[in-house]
Amino acid sequence: MGYSRAIVKGDWCFVSGVTGYDYATMQMPEEVAEQARNCFRTIEGVLKEAGFTMEDIVRVQYTVTDASFVERITPVLGEALGEIRPAATMVVAGLIRPEMNVEIEVTAMRG
Repeated sequence: MGYSRAIVKGDWCFVSGVTGYDYATMQMPEEVAEQARNCFRTIEGVLKEAGFTMEDIVRVQYTVTDASFVERITPVLGEALGEIRPAATMVVAGLIRPEMNVEIEVTAMRG
């Protein structure tokens, strides 16, 4: 399967869905809020490496495995995005591993 963490096309950066692993330790926190924080840490690093910032995010898709997780991750979304107001979609669906409770995908645009 072909895969890239992110693709840059001109002024656009498409970041693949990111799950809550702490990639320094390859550990997955049990708590969904911590998983969401790890997602945003990874996303921020990927965007920076590609020459973008969090403020460039224009679209985000959240996937949670249980609707009750929405309330628990909402404060984390506020922490990560602040005044950034991207177009957003929240989906409740299964993920490929049972320890994964949230996946976040973003699109960023410069300019």
